[in-house]
Amino acid sequence: MATENGEFSFNSSVRGRFGLPKIQTHKKAEDVETNKEICHDDSAQPVKAQTVDELHSLQKKKSAPTTPLTATQGPFAEEDRQKQQLQSISASLASLTRETGPKVVKGDPARTAETPRVSAVSLQHHHFSPTLNISDSALKFTHILYNLSPAELYEQAIKYEKGSFITSSGALATLSGAKTGRSPRDKRVVKDETTDDDLWWGKGSPNIEMDEHTFLVNRERAVDYLCSLEKVFVNDQFLNWDPEHRIKVRIVSARAYHSLFMHNMCIRPTPEELENFGTPDFTIYNAGQFPCNRYTHYMTSSTSIDLNLARREMVILGTQYAGEMKKGLFSVMHYLMPKRQILSLHSGCNMGKDGDVALFFGLSGTGKTTLSTDHNRYLIGDDEHCWSDNGVSNIEGGCYAKCVDLSREKEPDIWNAIKFGTVLENVVFDEHTREVEYSDKSVTENTRAAYPIEFIPNAKIPCVGPHPKNVILLACDAFGVLPPVSKLSLAQTMYHFISGYTALVAGTEDGIKEPTATFSACFGAAFIMLHPTKYAAMLAEKMQKHGATGWLVNTGWSGGSYGSGSRIKLAYTRKIIDAIHSGTLLEANYTKTEIFGLEIPTEIEGVPSEILDPANTWSDKNAYKDTLLKLGGLFKKNFEVFLNYKIGADNTLTEEILEAGPKF
Repeated sequence: MATENGEFSFNSSVRGRFGLPKIQTHKKAEDVETNKEICHDDSAQPVKAQTVDELHSLQKKKSAPTTPLTATQGPFAEEDRQKQQLQSISASLASLTRETGPKVVKGDPARTAETPRVSAVSLQHHHFSPTLNISDSALKFTHILYNLSPAELYEQAIKYEKGSFITSSGALATLSGAKTGRSPRDKRVVKDETTDDDLWWGKGSPNIEMDEHTFLVNRERAVDYLCSLEKVFVNDQFLNWDPEHRIKVRIVSARAYHSLFMHNMCIRPTPEELENFGTPDFTIYNAGQFPCNRYTHYMTSSTSIDLNLARREMVILGTQYAGEMKKGLFSVMHYLMPKRQILSLHSGCNMGKDGDVALFFGLSGTGKTTLSTDHNRYLIGDDEHCWSDNGVSNIEGGCYAKCVDLSREKEPDIWNAIKFGTVLENVVFDEHTREVEYSDKSVTENTRAAYPIEFIPNAKIPCVGPHPKNVILLACDAFGVLPPVSKLSLAQTMYHFISGYTALVAGTEDGIKEPTATFSACFGAAFIMLHPTKYAAMLAEKMQKHGATGWLVNTGWSGGSYGSGSRIKLAYTRKIIDAIHSGTLLEANYTKTEIFGLEIPTEIEGVPSEILDPANTWSDKNAYKDTLLKLGGLFKKNFEVFLNYKIGADNTLTEEILEAGPKF
């Protein structure tokens, strides 16, 4: 039966399979002549590939070198450059007791066809007399996955690391294992000729000592573990956006999650910078999946985070929490930068449209992130900075934001930054929709997001700025006796900077809640390497030289302690910060408080004048005086640990700082 258009018909006389009539197609003569006009011919030559694997290989184009080769470099220049890069990585992974480094080769071991046969790179060491020690690891290749892109690291994590998933926003959700926070009691620093006199040791110090031999034992354990793996991830990156003072860092790790985390948190080199990276200034060996040997001297658990400042190396064993790498490098910067007369700071930093820069210091819960994130100002950085003769610069290339109870309404910038390329640590998400439940603390309360700083729309790239005009110290005073804002003298700035005060609200079983004072030297005691007074003296010197003003801003309670008073409204605090930025607060009239001797303004636009002096807001004046004395006593007690350290001619600076504290 022929169709109306005559294109095909069933020929009942011609039988096909199972006796069914065959379909015969017919082309009309006019169609044959005009077929080009009737339908589009999308036929093309078939692919040249002979196998599916070969077809897949055509998808990916090899990355060409970025740095052009000059005629004088010769035909083998690119090969030499790659060889030098591999030699450098082999040197990083070398055992100190063998004369050769491991056999390293670039590329994913899953792509066996791409793996070339290369010989081991010979390396002489001066630390020990080399002894040949042949083991199975010397017979194998260690594949180097070098500075992979986020897309490549996603693939590696999802294929090979259990607990890695893509969330609905495109971020990579990962798990850090048993440890979901830092382990400060397991952090060790080698005490040797380099550090014995320089570093702050003893009571109150975060630096727990170890000897070099123990460090080398742990280093050998980490390197042996990494070299036993089929593949390791290597990141070559920078710290400090100031090109004059940047530090080259190498991170060797076993997990794609750690590599992506550091890709986000450190400064990402351009392709040209990467090809000419050379030898790193500092190296991290992250063997966190492998425990330290508990029988090793100085070890108190299966975790050990070890810094050797003479060797410029850091070893991580027994913890997969990525924040150890970030904060370990921050500790290193707290040692290296002051050596160059550069002040390292645990602070947020933003800049106004007129170039006025403000530093924000504050412990958890003080509002540092909220107040330093201002849509009318550029973000230079959220956490770690350097102040040099060139101005201020961010140490990092990314942000490490807390995610607990995160909402689009309260923190839109952080919410929108959680997209493809961002690492989400230890969050809980819906099994089907993959939407993250930020209020769910089933894994830990310390859920985090790590993302490049350019994910923040008002980030200033490059992350550098002129000298700060304002240094803002934030405290959430739950005792309710500190003023909403005070203008500080240089000595008071040093005193409160060294104190690093805030107050937490602790709950008890019977429901009574009372404030608990917390002090953290330089607002980052866990990461400083030198005595706090050294950083404080540098801060005062730079403030004086560049005309910066110090401010103490209380974001806590007014009219009484927690439970009786009320928290100062965020809108009032924002008005105070705006007045600091604009310079109008410098022109206000001031009065002085008792005990702490703080200068407080009598009037600020948009802020009720009666709350500016806390003495006016308490109905029970005796209770106010008692609480003020109690807090002053806590400050004095905390400061006792710093009194044994003498700086300045005839110890004058120590006495000057002490004089700026509470008096009663």
